[in-house]
Amino acid sequence: MTEMRPVTEAAPQTAPVKTLALPDAQTVTFVKHWTDRLFSFRVSRPASMRFRSGEFVMIGLMGDPDPKTGKQKPLLRAYSIASPSWDEELEFYSIKVQDGPLTSKLQHIQPGDEIILRPKPVGTLVHDALLPGKRIWFFATGTGFAPFASLLREPQTYEDYDEVIITHTCRQVGELTYGAELIESLKTDEMLNELIGEGFWKKIKYYPTTTREESPKMGRITDLMRSGEAFADLGVPQINPDNDRAMVCGNLAFNLEIKEMLEGYGLVEGANSNPQHYVVEKAFLD
Repeated sequence: MTEMRPVTEAAPQTAPVKTLALPDAQTVTFVKHWTDRLFSFRVSRPASMRFRSGEFVMIGLMGDPDPKTGKQKPLLRAYSIASPSWDEELEFYSIKVQDGPLTSKLQHIQPGDEIILRPKPVGTLVHDALLPGKRIWFFATGTGFAPFASLLREPQTYEDYDEVIITHTCRQVGELTYGAELIESLKTDEMLNELIGEGFWKKIKYYPTTTREESPKMGRITDLMRSGEAFADLGVPQINPDNDRAMVCGNLAFNLEIKEMLEGYGLVEGANSNPQHYVVEKAFLD
């Protein structure tokens, strides 16, 4: 999940607000800018924090001082944790919104800076919300890849499923880089290969597409599924409730469209309290 706009937006600022008493502070350890619209960063992890891969937390910075009182209020947004549950740090993947109340500031963070992190993870994109199956589909658009960056590094994903299919649709080729590099890195991740089993990554089928810039596979994943092209490319049968499970994280229009498609295949939406065939979460800015 990424930034949501509040009703009242704070004025853009070129750098994070520094305060002496940042609540729930965590220290930035790494920042990488992938495109002029996308960046990822890592922060320290609260010692007592536990979460399930795929969940999200509220993070942010202090807002601008109130003109009348001089007081500052936290600007917090929901962000999926892109790192797996076993990682010693927390990773996030974000869009940059130049006039956004939070990301106009957040995009300028540097290692050593502090951010606010509320250590109360929640979310529906977790294995507990799905019934057992043979094949898991991760459907992402834009920064909706973030929770799957966590789940692709989660041992349970490979224990529970014979096949792991990740589709990622973006406008430009560069917007696929974060996900593509992460998936490629799994092949040489010694710890994961030892923990999950040598060659675990061979279960993954990665299906990136673009909608604007030319790439090897053009088109919206929903259109490619309707035509049957996606299933043919991947060498798998059409989705069915006996074998397939799905997690979806994208913009609202995409989520609604693919939700309708999944239900057309016979899948039922699940929740933590009622595990079923698929679950959905919104990536607020795509």
